[in-house]
Amino acid sequence: MTYSVTLDARQRQALLDRYRKDPDPEVRFRAHILLLLADGHTWSSVATFLFCSSRTIDRWVKRFHQEGVEAVAGHKPGRPFRFGAAWLAVVINLVSTKVPRNFGFLRSRWCCEVVALLMLRCYRLDVSRETIRRWLHKGGMVYRRPRPVLKPKDKQREAKLAALRQLLAELPDDETAVFQDEVDINTNPKIGSMWMFKGRQAKVETPGNNQKRYLAGSLHWRSGQVFMTEGKPRQGRNAALFLAHLDDLRSRLRRYHKIHVICDNAKCHNSEEVQIYLWDHRDRIEVHFLPAYSPDCNPIERVWWHLHEEITRNHQCHSLEELLDLTFAWRGSRNPFQVEGSVYNLAA
Repeated sequence: MTYSVTLDARQRQALLDRYRKDPDPEVRFRAHILLLLADGHTWSSVATFLFCSSRTIDRWVKRFHQEGVEAVAGHKPGRPFRFGAAWLAVVINLVSTKVPRNFGFLRSRWCCEVVALLMLRCYRLDVSRETIRRWLHKGGMVYRRPRPVLKPKDKQREAKLAALRQLLAELPDDETAVFQDEVDINTNPKIGSMWMFKGRQAKVETPGNNQKRYLAGSLHWRSGQVFMTEGKPRQGRNAALFLAHLDDLRSRLRRYHKIHVICDNAKCHNSEEVQIYLWDHRDRIEVHFLPAYSPDCNPIERVWWHLHEEITRNHQCHSLEELLDLTFAWRGSRNPFQVEGSVYNLAA
């Protein structure tokens, strides 16, 4: 006995969507069978068109009459889940809220084998580590590198940000503000993702001896202009570099009566030498400090991110001078920059 297939408008559209968009070729094949039969083609014609047997057609027509359109999705292979869903919830809760040391294991992070051992020890449930892996995937968890974040929080964070917002909002036309920070440039390139042939990992040559140079930079909050001061050879991130950059700012921003420099709490920004300099130039320069551990509050960090993404990752410069020339050429071609990711609602 052969069964006929009759589709209403909703069922037909659902099968058409399966046939056109489903990534599984088997599902598209089953939907094709049902659509052809619904359009009046005979079983023998469908078998000829699709190079399949009448037994295959019979199987999916019967499933359609029993389960409806969803029958074309088929049944997932493998044994049914023999443990209650409550066990899956227990494992997900353990992995997401606890660490192995809470249970006496000398480990900083979970692995499937330790979770399986814990289930046996605490619940007398004997499961394999691969079962634990499937449960974690079923619960929407994946094994990936976490994102590092700074734990310490400045208790005065909101008050300091409110003061900076007020400063920028009420800044007169003859005064200006810049966001300042330092960045290091290395001949040893930062490694980043790149296109390469499958199975043939690309290589990035690195020098035998790394050379480094620090740059001090400031992002003008109104125009997005970036000013950079190159440190001396073997000069670290110190007060001398910061003071040289302040001299550059005074020279390049001569049109402004006063310059407000917003920077982080590094020691080089608040040393005795810097305090003396700021007192001597108190009519032109004033330094304001960001909340502690708050790189997200300094928009110039985004400029450095673009610098690394576009210039220093996988670079092939043979010398530090070549890399510095490339960096300053990049700065010149990009100026002015867009003030990105700001928490100050800045307006030009």
